[in-house]
Amino acid sequence: MADHEYTEYVTAALPWLRRTAYLLSGDVHTADDVVQVAITRLYLNWRKAKAADDIDAYVRTILVRTYLNERRRPWRRVRLFDRVDGFPAVANPDFETREEVRVALMRVPPGQRAVLVLRFLCDLPVAEVAQVLRCSEGTVKSQTSAGLAALRTRLGVTR
Repeated sequence: MADHEYTEYVTAALPWLRRTAYLLSGDVHTADDVVQVAITRLYLNWRKAKAADDIDAYVRTILVRTYLNERRRPWRRVRLFDRVDGFPAVANPDFETREEVRVALMRVPPGQRAVLVLRFLCDLPVAEVAQVLRCSEGTVKSQTSAGLAALRTRLGVTR
């Protein structure tokens, strides 16, 4: 029965898991790898996850920590290609703007990027981001400020 509940949950959560992982990594293949590791960890801790007050927050924490841990691995620094993007261009008037922001976001340091994605794209409060990243709320606020400043610089926005 537990396997059935796990399968149902992961099937429903997979779209937002992939989106969040893509926003963090900027690469479809890396995002899929991060999601795969995260849902494997979720399976291993399914009983604990089911007992959590907010299972989505629990899984989001696993996902973000998996991403940050994967970024630290030495093999991650090896790049075979400049860019591989599995999302085709869609005829959308805002596509250029979104792509420009996405590229700029990928140039923000990973820790700051994680804070920005969680705060503004996942719409989490400071306290929850601090819990996910295992840091203080002050650190989240300073990383948010630094990340936004870095993003503005990369986008050429002056205040």
